[in-house]
Amino acid sequence: MCYGTFGRICHWGPLTALGIIKLVSGMTIHCNGMWWPPSRTLGGFLNSLLFMSFSGLTLYNFLSSMYHGPGYLSLNWKPAKESDSAYLQWCGVCHGYKAPRSHHCRKCGRCVLKMDHHCPWINNCVGWGNHAHFTSFLAFATLGCFHAAIVLGCSLYRALNRVHYLYYGMGNEPIVYLGLYGIILCVLALGFTIGVVIAVGMLLIFQIRAILRNRTGIEDWILEKANFRRRHTDEVFIFPYDLGRWNNIWQVMNLSCQPVGDGIHWPVTANCDQYTLTREQIEQKDEKRQRTKMYKIIHPASGSWFPITQGLRVCCCPPCTDETRIKLQIGDMVLVTRWRKYWLFGEKMQDLPQDEESLHRIRGWFPRRCAVEVVDSASNGEQSVREKKIK
Repeated sequence: MCYGTFGRICHWGPLTALGIIKLVSGMTIHCNGMWWPPSRTLGGFLNSLLFMSFSGLTLYNFLSSMYHGPGYLSLNWKPAKESDSAYLQWCGVCHGYKAPRSHHCRKCGRCVLKMDHHCPWINNCVGWGNHAHFTSFLAFATLGCFHAAIVLGCSLYRALNRVHYLYYGMGNEPIVYLGLYGIILCVLALGFTIGVVIAVGMLLIFQIRAILRNRTGIEDWILEKANFRRRHTDEVFIFPYDLGRWNNIWQVMNLSCQPVGDGIHWPVTANCDQYTLTREQIEQKDEKRQRTKMYKIIHPASGSWFPITQGLRVCCCPPCTDETRIKLQIGDMVLVTRWRKYWLFGEKMQDLPQDEESLHRIRGWFPRRCAVEVVDSASNGEQSVREKKIK
């Protein structure tokens, strides 16, 4: 077990990321010393300096985004004006109201300021406090791996054709010597660099788009639902934090990568106020409650991500999300809020005191074939319950 400073880093995500950084940096510096020695030419020196700068800045911003953190809303937080609490959602875990743009992270166990997402690679959330460092980490990692891919690719080519250059070369070509293990490590590092350029580069594009719009991933989803709610009306929902491209950039990025403001109060566009988005969230929550349906469990759900016992289609078509899969027993009642072809998402009903309900909520995905819908129908003033099996 790791505690204190090392508690954050002792996780598969940061350890994997650090391992990739070490492997790619070490092999690139080793190969570059033979392919374009920094001690022989100015170009070689500048090439090495550029790569080591990319590597150092990648590591610095990686650790900064991990340890600086997104910034957490204080426990028991409430707005300065008590009347404003009517426009805010309540967090039963943190025993306080959620400030504008704040959301509760189940993994961190706290309400996060301007939460974008929880990133397993830094074992922390991305939000107000570390958004600039996280974006810089993605940028320098992509640039560094692109540079490393060129060096490693050229070095591997030289190493595999070393005999040709020894016999038929001009005599001034750099000779790259790599043994069996060296070639294996070089190929492995080259594969990682290509993978990082593609995967991290795509994530960088998403983050740049989010910064240009001043909109987090969660707020994208809120805005999409807001527009969907108004699809049959002439009303247009105005996103309150879109201040124009350059102002949006300066809300996140600066040379020091320090966060702007206090993470609670935000500049907003014309015809909007601090609670424009939070009021929309409350209205969406109310509609969600109206759509909620009761289901009764008729087959036990194991909580497995790939429940082969529930059928091949259920096993092979899971929800594309890292949300929890819950374990359920026959007779359990579940309030379902999301539906997929083979899966349902809901919250298990529990007989708990109100003050403990938020702390011990059991919600997540489970196979659809494990449940039947419970439908209430009124007849002659009496409530009768019928069960409709979900095929």
